[in-house]
Amino acid sequence: MVRLINKKNKTKFAAIVIAWMNIQKRLTYIAEYNNPEISPCIYAMWHGNQFCVYGLPNHENVNILISTSVDGEIISDAARSLGFQTCRGSSGRRGAVSGTLKLISKLKNGEDIAIMVDGPKGPLYSVKHGAITLAREAGVPIVPVDWYSDNLTFLRFKTWDKMTTPFGPAWILNTYGEPIYVGGKTDEEVAEEIKQSLLNLQKLAPERFKEAKKLKLWKKKK
Repeated sequence: MVRLINKKNKTKFAAIVIAWMNIQKRLTYIAEYNNPEISPCIYAMWHGNQFCVYGLPNHENVNILISTSVDGEIISDAARSLGFQTCRGSSGRRGAVSGTLKLISKLKNGEDIAIMVDGPKGPLYSVKHGAITLAREAGVPIVPVDWYSDNLTFLRFKTWDKMTTPFGPAWILNTYGEPIYVGGKTDEEVAEEIKQSLLNLQKLAPERFKEAKKLKLWKKKK
């Protein structure tokens, strides 16, 4: 099967994605709910909500872990166009020792990391241990992040990860869970804590979005 995106046309696809994202960011308004404002930390999110990184504070201080695939190259270019730093590789694979060490160094240098904990191929809502390893080695907390909007322009695709993205004017709420510290816990215990926190954020998101509209958080942010 011929891939839609390959090494020959990746530059063109990257240019299209970057152009679209630069237009979309002017139409996207994100407010925050319960941001613990801890740094350095590891922001943990589901793969389907990966674009919620746009609402994270201090983009220049956030490193996004992106796969080394051809698709990852396009995502990496797009992320840098929004002011993020990127690190290629997977913290959960044996062959990515150098990438893991770079991420640990970033954290110890006071920078943040954003990781899609059930990516890059799932299964859906299955937390990999990469973020936990990084948190343990660097001595930083994991902060779960979710985003939600009831706008019709906030699209949800029928992909394996239930991808969400704004397309057109959209008012979105980034919600944060309580920081998760790994000390004294097994990897399995932390993974379950991350999973339950993210699922709980999803469950509470509609009601919190209604509260945000009543409080006019987006107008305050502008």
